[in-house]
Amino acid sequence: MNAAISCNELTKRFGDRVAVNSLTLSVPKGSIYGFLGPNGSGKSTTIRMLCGLLVPTSGSGTVLGLDVMTQSEEIKQRIGYMSQKFSLYEDLTVEENLDFYAGVYQLNAAERKQRKAELIEMAGLTGREKQIAGSLSGGWKQRLALSCALLHRPELLILDEPTAGVDPVSRRIFWDVIHELARQGITVLVTTHYMDEAQTCDWIGFIFFGNLLAQGTPQELIERMDANNLEDVFIDLVKQEEARLAQARAGEGGR
Repeated sequence: MNAAISCNELTKRFGDRVAVNSLTLSVPKGSIYGFLGPNGSGKSTTIRMLCGLLVPTSGSGTVLGLDVMTQSEEIKQRIGYMSQKFSLYEDLTVEENLDFYAGVYQLNAAERKQRKAELIEMAGLTGREKQIAGSLSGGWKQRLALSCALLHRPELLILDEPTAGVDPVSRRIFWDVIHELARQGITVLVTTHYMDEAQTCDWIGFIFFGNLLAQGTPQELIERMDANNLEDVFIDLVKQEEARLAQARAGEGGR
């Protein structure tokens, strides 16, 4: 399998707390990989390591063939990242935000003009170029943020809960765009709490308390857990892990 992301026992500690524990996973190129887990489970910490924003404590990992330990700057140049919280400039217009990020990515004038036109059309922002970003609804803001993340033609797109708080129609449109990007060959790593979104991913990984509990295609996981749907898979995995951790703590207390 040709992997866009590969991790082997990737670990991050903050003092005595283990945020990500010996994470081993592989994300095939051109796929949509749903990274699922409750708040505080280690998803964002993992993403920050993969983006080159946090140095792992131990283990190894590569992103697009680049080492997360030693080549973080090169990784940043080849990926697009979008956070849950709207992180663009709300007092600038749609076009001004795109221009700003085109400058950050050092696009020349011709490339800037071409990419802006392509992305405005892709995101359905035609006619909103002069609108102040802060006046956009949540769904439109996320489409603008996605456009900015795609300006430099990244090979890998990392989306951290991109549709949290967005209305159902906007969520559906946003995911239509994600699937179109995957068809174009862009690899997508996305975190979400919406199981209907996760169901459309090519691959799923469940993380809880920093531990990767299971990964596979949505259908494989449903069949493996003898569950009705992904939500039941998620709940069953969490219950099993909580029971395992409780048993481990009880064993430590009895020593």
